[in-house]
Amino acid sequence: MKQSFLFLANGFEEVEALTAVDVLRRAGIPVKTVSITESLQVTGAHGISVKADVLYDNTLFDSPEWIILPGGMPGSVNLYDFAPLQGLIERQANGSDGRIAAICAAPAVVLGQLGVLKGVKATCYPGFEDRLNGAIYEDKPVVVDGKFVTGSGPARALDWALTIVRETVGSHQANEVAAGMLAYPAECTPVDFG
Repeated sequence: MKQSFLFLANGFEEVEALTAVDVLRRAGIPVKTVSITESLQVTGAHGISVKADVLYDNTLFDSPEWIILPGGMPGSVNLYDFAPLQGLIERQANGSDGRIAAICAAPAVVLGQLGVLKGVKATCYPGFEDRLNGAIYEDKPVVVDGKFVTGSGPARALDWALTIVRETVGSHQANEVAAGMLAYPAECTPVDFG
C-alpha cells in the first residue's frame, strides 16, 4: 500500500485531522502528517498544537494513495493559498491513481475553488456550498464519488475517516476498526459507513 498524506496548515480543525490519522493508522494504512508551514509545530483553530511528521518542502510525494485535507478556518484558506499543494492536488485529481479526501470547509475552499470537483457529488460545511464550483452538492454527512470522499464537519469526522478506510481496504476492515472503537454497540450489526 502506498503512503497517504494529511496536510496541516495553521487554523486546521483538530478533531478532523487527528481522527483521520488515528483511524487510518488503526487500520494499518500508512499516513503521514505534513506541515505546509516552515515548522513541524502547527496550531489548530482551537489553539491545539500538533507536531507534524514531516515538512512539505522536505517530502517527496510520489503517487500518494490519499491526499487528505482537514477543514477548519483559517486552515482551509491556508491550505488553498499554498501553491505547491494546489499543484499536488490537481495532479492527484487528474491522474489515474490516488484518491482525495476533504472535510468541512476544505471540499469547498480548497477542492471547489481549484475546480477539481466539477460534476462530482460532494458535501461540505453548511454555508460553503457556493464555493463548490460545479460540484453536485449533497446534504449528507459523507459523500463518496469516484476518487473523492468528502465530509460535512467535525461531528462526522469518525464516519469520514472510516469511509476512507473502507474505500482503501474494504468494509470488513472498516467495521473492525469501528467495532474496536465502539462506534456502535457490540450487539448491533456493523454499519456500512459512508
